[in-house]
Amino acid sequence: MSEVYEQVVDGFGTVRILSLDAHADAEVVHAWVSEERASFWGMNGLTKEQVAEIYAHMATLDTHSAFLVVKDGAPAGLLQTYEPAADRVSECYAVEPGDIGVHLLLAPAGPGGERSGWSAALLAVVTSYVLLGLDRGRVVVDPDVRNEKAVARFLKQGFEAGPVVILPEIDIPDVYLPEKRARLAFLRRTVAFPDDA
Repeated sequence: MSEVYEQVVDGFGTVRILSLDAHADAEVVHAWVSEERASFWGMNGLTKEQVAEIYAHMATLDTHSAFLVVKDGAPAGLLQTYEPAADRVSECYAVEPGDIGVHLLLAPAGPGGERSGWSAALLAVVTSYVLLGLDRGRVVVDPDVRNEKAVARFLKQGFEAGPVVILPEIDIPDVYLPEKRARLAFLRRTVAFPDDA
């Protein structure tokens, strides 16, 4: 598993972003995507082998990537990045040069319950990685409009709410995605890192 980014967050810990190993990481990813809270991720009901196959296929693409987010050595989230121009979201908004799409699924809170600042800290590292590490100008996210927690999390983090759109169904040999009603939201690098502009 190769590390692509690392950031030490004061008072939180060390967060590393690693290239996802579709087969080695299948067990932890399958456990997360199988939970009811992850229903919007669209993998409920899949076997561990099916989840591994999806991410093995993604690893063959130049336009989509998957990563394991690790905090102090423990798996903390699943990050997917994609080129909006090569994704169905491009049918729903005007893609700008330098845009990058992000999907983020955080690990469950565990037996301790809520973790204050956990989501904000991990999302801050992810946005640092995609905007600065990958040198992009704007992040676009497209959470399911019913996933109010995710929408609220992005807006609280400084994302600007975009329109509610219908992402069209995709049904091709290697990929099936049902139609999705999504809330677009955007974060410009100049907003996230104003001194960097």
